Amino acid sequence: MLTTEDFDFDLPEELIAQTPLTDRASSRLLVLDSQTGEMEDKHFYEIIDELNAGDALVMNDTRVLPARLYGEKVETGAHLEILLLNNTEGDTWETLIKPAKRAKIGTEISFGDGRLKAVVKEELNHGGRMIEFSYDGIFLEIIESLGEMPLPPYIKERLEDQERYQTVYAKENGSAAAPTAGLHFTKELLAKIQEKGIELVYLTLHVGLGTFRPVSVDNISEHEMHSEFYRLTEEAADKLNEVKKNGGRIVAVGTTSIRTLETIGTKFDGKIQADSGWTSIFITPGYEFKVVDAFSTNFHLPKSTLVMLVSAFAGREQTLAAYKHAVDERYRFFSFGDAMFIK
Repeated sequence: MLTTEDFDFDLPEELIAQTPLTDRASSRLLVLDSQTGEMEDKHFYEIIDELNAGDALVMNDTRVLPARLYGEKVETGAHLEILLLNNTEGDTWETLIKPAKRAKIGTEISFGDGRLKAVVKEELNHGGRMIEFSYDGIFLEIIESLGEMPLPPYIKERLEDQERYQTVYAKENGSAAAPTAGLHFTKELLAKIQEKGIELVYLTLHVGLGTFRPVSVDNISEHEMHSEFYRLTEEAADKLNEVKKNGGRIVAVGTTSIRTLETIGTKFDGKIQADSGWTSIFITPGYEFKVVDAFSTNFHLPKSTLVMLVSAFAGREQTLAAYKHAVDERYRFFSFGDAMFIK
């Protein structure tokens, strides 16, 4: 039985990157060969050398909503912080509210001098609330002007340029957090990758805040994953099937792309086809990968589900050895940190 402690490692706090690099592609890249355990220190722009003509590079084109809103109770003027999680239907959203005790059912909340209003409709667990918004105009435009990027709790610095927490190919609004493995790509690097004969393929998975939720059980098989919405189009599925048919590799960018592809592979018996829905797939050692042949990812939190996913592909001991190497070599960790390429 694997326990949460089996995925622990020492991480000095100063290695948690607080700000992004000016040049996205100049991050460092640790290349790990999962067959031999060999490691190589590179820079991210050299990822092109790890990709072969005929491969597919699969990226998550979700766009992060500036989902942190500051409002006040209409009745008392008390301040509330609201985090948008899921748009369940119409103008109703699942949210987290702090302090939750101030937000009882029926509470009216005003944002931005009344440009946006909301009413609490339902109380959920752990400070969760279902709220319904009312407004004049276009909701996303109002959110863009009033909201802030919901940076992960371990980032204390203020982000000067909000676009730096979006990938350069972000398109589909809906995430509460960025698919951070994609933050290293520039449009120039993607153009070079395409010129080399690598197929660029996009899917969508809207990242939920459960991504940052720690594993609170000892036995990892008892951990419940949060659900996230995903979509793979007909066009994308056709491209991936063509690549596989011609002997190319499916190379995923980030754990969100991996989870989408493996959800579909699990659902359709190893086959890739257009699909959308909600996934709560939890990939841990012992899982057999059905679609993904290689991937890039950032360095993750100790004892996290993401370290478990990497361990499922590369082996737990090799993964922890790579993480020790990254700590020893002073790699930068988490959302604005450096990357790994695992093949």
